Amino acid sequence: MSFFKQLFTKKESSLPAEESSNLTPLGDGGGVRLLEIKSRKLTNQLFTGEYHTAFKGAGMVFKEIKQYSAGDDIRFIDWNVSARLGSTYSKVFEEERELSVFIIVDASASTLFGTGNQSKKEMITEIAAVLSFSAANNNDKIGLILCTDTVEKYIPPKKGKAHVLFMMRTLISHQPTARHTDLSKALHYLNNNSRHKSIVFILSDFATNDYDRILRTSAKKHDVIGIRVYDKTETTLPKVGLMQVVDAETGDTIWIDTNDNNARAEWQRQHDKITVTTQEHFKKAGADLLQIATGEDYVKVLQKFFIGRNR
Repeated sequence: MSFFKQLFTKKESSLPAEESSNLTPLGDGGGVRLLEIKSRKLTNQLFTGEYHTAFKGAGMVFKEIKQYSAGDDIRFIDWNVSARLGSTYSKVFEEERELSVFIIVDASASTLFGTGNQSKKEMITEIAAVLSFSAANNNDKIGLILCTDTVEKYIPPKKGKAHVLFMMRTLISHQPTARHTDLSKALHYLNNNSRHKSIVFILSDFATNDYDRILRTSAKKHDVIGIRVYDKTETTLPKVGLMQVVDAETGDTIWIDTNDNNARAEWQRQHDKITVTTQEHFKKAGADLLQIATGEDYVKVLQKFFIGRNR
């Protein structure tokens, strides 16, 4: 049983108040409005320019013909027009900016886990919103793929704020039909439904190991960025005595003595294994990977990543 697809239940001891799970649902309606306000504020204040320059368009397209001036690239001189008009003219090109952005969101039961003020699902939802509004501000198309061990929901890419809000309502209100994780299904679906190169963000805890081959295939076609969200308790088990651990995806239970050094070491090894495996999969695929803990300032992480790509 994977130690990291788990929710805590109290038996003979309880978690301290600061470690207790806060799984308050975002809700619909008002929850979407609050998410919009926060995401648009972050997008407008912090990501203006960074997102645009971090993700390039599909190429250069012809814009117009203008009279040649000193310093213009002689390769773009239009000799036919120049001969006809009796003066030298050159072609002007501009970046074909329009992009399609796909947000793949892991909706499996393991993302419900959280021991601070935020669950993994809540952080994933916030990051998805910020990325979506950033794409909308740049006039890009945005699409959503919600997945568990199947594709739960597909929203084709479209432009505009109204479309982003529809995506966020879906993301918040959707009740998954399955609890397990299989990211390969989502990536196969992506490849079959996107003909052109797209920007692809994968938001998950990556507590699965079934996607390495299809990830390499997807990364050859698309610009893929993985964002792994994990909880701090998944890295270090708190000392709270005997604890019953329930696998959120299978319902299997196991008792763990959290004061036992061997149990704590095994817990740490399990997390390290997921971390290293995820890093290896993305490195072999030639794709980018960000790893963010719940409660961490994900805005700074995203900013650093965007600026790094610009350089």
